[in-house]
Amino acid sequence: MKSSRTDVPTRGVLFVHSAPSALCPHVEWAAAGVLGAPTDWDWVDQPAESGSYRAELSWQAKAGTAAELASALRGWERIRFEVTEEPTASTEGARYSYTPALGLFHALTGLHGDVLIPEDRIRAFMVKAARGDVSMDQALEGLLGARWDAELEPFRHAGDGAPVRWLHQVI
Repeated sequence: MKSSRTDVPTRGVLFVHSAPSALCPHVEWAAAGVLGAPTDWDWVDQPAESGSYRAELSWQAKAGTAAELASALRGWERIRFEVTEEPTASTEGARYSYTPALGLFHALTGLHGDVLIPEDRIRAFMVKAARGDVSMDQALEGLLGARWDAELEPFRHAGDGAPVRWLHQVI
């Protein structure tokens, strides 16, 4: 029997860069709901934002799990997060970045974590640039998620050296 694309196992990491203490259990419950197993988090102070905490959860599950995790957490106004998913032989990798100010950014990623930009998105930004709606630099920055990277960078560095906990799920 041929397996479907979503039956393919992969792994990734959910980085919660900042969350107020009241939301930390809710993040855990949301992740456990998506992963179908209890999760165990080590929340630590986030020095980039007073009164907030950060944590990382590495996971193994079916392809598409990063999208499910991002969907479960998007729209929460007091958290910042990123979810990554490694590519497989039959699926591209993914990166989702979320900030309260910018919302959700999604990019396909390749084997080494590079952002892959689909042809139709490049063509759409070429049209916008030709019309004068955006400059080519603005278009490329939009395709690469530069605004999300700029906003999340202080939170990423504040987490250097934080522990990573692996969660293995049977697929």
